[in-house]
Amino acid sequence: MGFRILRWTPWLSIVLLIGLGAASIGWQQWVKWQYGSTLYTLEEAPSARVALVLGARVYADGRLSSMLRDRVETAIALYKAGKVDKLLMSGDNSQPDYNEPGAMVAYALQQGVAPAALQPDYGGRRTYDSCYRAKAIFQVEQLLVVTQAFHLPRALFLCSSLGLEASGVVADRRLYHPRSIAWSETREIPAMAAALFDILRRVPPPVMGDPIPLE
Repeated sequence: MGFRILRWTPWLSIVLLIGLGAASIGWQQWVKWQYGSTLYTLEEAPSARVALVLGARVYADGRLSSMLRDRVETAIALYKAGKVDKLLMSGDNSQPDYNEPGAMVAYALQQGVAPAALQPDYGGRRTYDSCYRAKAIFQVEQLLVVTQAFHLPRALFLCSSLGLEASGVVADRRLYHPRSIAWSETREIPAMAAALFDILRRVPPPVMGDPIPLE
């Protein structure tokens, strides 16, 4: 009996892994379908008081990665078109020598955005953190989320589940390197499953603080 259990254990593990992977892919596809109608181009985007700009990689010299630059430039275009009044720049600043929000704000200032229109969020280490803090710390009720198309369904699911009325603005302003976009899209499968787990737990992010109302 013990030998039979040992013989079947590898196969059961494989079946469970396949089932888990299929469930994760199915969940991701459902979220994409559910929030696909709330994705807009820059020109089609509705108006909102606040745009939440999600962070991404910043190089050691302070330059924005191509995806992050596209997010910030899309947000700047929304601001200059009069579609938003405030840009909430949310990203990772967990290390003293790494500051996504600071680099995003500096870039926007260089492009002529008024300082009063910019609000850095230094506690946005993850997408969940950024959405949670937009509601809990910055007390936003309704906003536009600015990021790439592959990232928007997850961000909108998180915002909606946390009580925010959110629409997404696609920030794909160029063709990205095939390997980069393939990695990003593949990464969304486990990230979408993790987002569901985050919403079920609803644990506050590691960085909180006093309210800073934007509205």
